[in-house]
Amino acid sequence: MSEQSGWHLRAMLASDADSVLRIFAEGIATGIATFETTCPDWQGFDQRFLSSPRLVAEDHRGVIGWAVLSPFSSRACYQGVAEISVYVAQAHAGKGIGKALLQRLVELAEQQGFWTLQATILRINDASIRLHEQCGFRRVGFRERIAERNGQWLDTVLLERRRPD
Repeated sequence: MSEQSGWHLRAMLASDADSVLRIFAEGIATGIATFETTCPDWQGFDQRFLSSPRLVAEDHRGVIGWAVLSPFSSRACYQGVAEISVYVAQAHAGKGIGKALLQRLVELAEQQGFWTLQATILRINDASIRLHEQCGFRRVGFRERIAERNGQWLDTVLLERRRPD
């Protein structure tokens, strides 16, 4: 990003673990970013998500957002399909960081041969749904009452983006 914005994107490093997990825990605490209720340790995070591409947004104080892919399936026919996750520290929400992370992660994923990226977003998370739609994702469906958390049934919206060929 530009010098004027005060932050930039770069590859995620293992040394970013504390900051990445802190931001993940913030997202969990909102109740609208994920079904997760506890934050994994770095080993759990590292095993859950693909090793590349992984991005962070960083300002002069440190990591303020991150974006990664997780495998859709272990079956060979789905090797080019992944699920995308983007998290921004709450203190930095609304500054275009999530959009920049998402756009760059899409570019890198397509360069690495991914043909379909999907996002499963809680139906109540309007901001994340709008962000993905602004970045070329389209709604392909929803899952009603797909999971229960704290006695409440939640719905998700399924969005996907196909690599233009």
